[in-house]
Amino acid sequence: MNGSTSRAAQVSMNALGKLFGDKRALDDVSIDVEPGTFLVLLGPSGSGKTTLLRCLAGIERPSNGTITIGGNVVAGPKTFVPPERRGLAMVFQDYALWPHLSVRKNVAYPLATSSLAKSERSKRCDDLLERVGISHLGGRFPNELSGGEQQRVALARALAADVGLILFDEPLSNLDADRREQLRIEIATLTREAGATALYITHDQSEAFALADQIGVLNQGRLVQFDTPENIYRHPTTAFVARFTGVSGEFPVKVLSEKGGSRVVVALPFASSHTIEASSIERLEPHADVSLFVRASGVSLGPPANDEGVRGVIRDVAFNGRGYDHVVDVGEGFSLTKIFAPLRFDRGRNVKVCFDSSACFVMDPTREVSQ
Repeated sequence: MNGSTSRAAQVSMNALGKLFGDKRALDDVSIDVEPGTFLVLLGPSGSGKTTLLRCLAGIERPSNGTITIGGNVVAGPKTFVPPERRGLAMVFQDYALWPHLSVRKNVAYPLATSSLAKSERSKRCDDLLERVGISHLGGRFPNELSGGEQQRVALARALAADVGLILFDEPLSNLDADRREQLRIEIATLTREAGATALYITHDQSEAFALADQIGVLNQGRLVQFDTPENIYRHPTTAFVARFTGVSGEFPVKVLSEKGGSRVVVALPFASSHTIEASSIERLEPHADVSLFVRASGVSLGPPANDEGVRGVIRDVAFNGRGYDHVVDVGEGFSLTKIFAPLRFDRGRNVKVCFDSSACFVMDPTREVSQ
């Protein structure tokens, strides 16, 4: 585990489709993953992310399309390589540990067919148990462990396989918040140290942004955006991606004018005299009916005497450890949520709300597919 990416597998999925009866779970999905990349597939329940992972693992057979791992076709019209011959390891949501084997034997299991000498296998097992923080639990059985401890065993076992591709099936979803954050860091660190390519699925956008080099957003079996976390957050290409990755508010607006460089000027529906600039992913004609999407990071609060901003009233406030998240009513039934401020604005207080145009963007609210 020296951080080398020489073993890291290049992965390609081309025009991948999967039918379950008359239901299309995957629809023409194509993704190329460079060796050593940590790819997160993000989407809601039913989006197809688990089906895609199972196809890649060899648990499901695609209805059409091809899958290539490390230059070898493992699934195609005339090819289907079984999971054990694909050169991958998997960390399951429910851990999938051998209940009759100790922690140490679970971790050592992939090493049984290794060419390493027995002493080297034992040393590698010791090293992995130490790295994931469970060296003191080696003699215990899975039913004697907490959920977080079991997930560490599953991670160590996947790393022990010493393969070029590791798949993660929502591995943190059954853990509480503190353990989830700690294990997320360990997964990111250890997987990258191992030099493996990773494909990780989740429905949690904050988890995806924290882990990923690249994110693929899935919706109803289709890949709707594939990009870096930064670009997906700052430049969503569909209304679905914008909503699913978190907006503070969404408002119907009319385009007043274009500013060039994919920028437009719009008037806020709750303050028609107040205009703001926003990003647009497509050319929009003046007076076009669109929606303005506002990220929480693009909103700031100030005292009502401020010259800048629009009027608002604090509806709710919650302490989050770093400061305060606010819900702000801005008039005519419109509100903004999760607006952070380091200082508390009490419920019922009048404030001024300022918008950062770099975190505001407009698009057709029905736009579900990139064009």
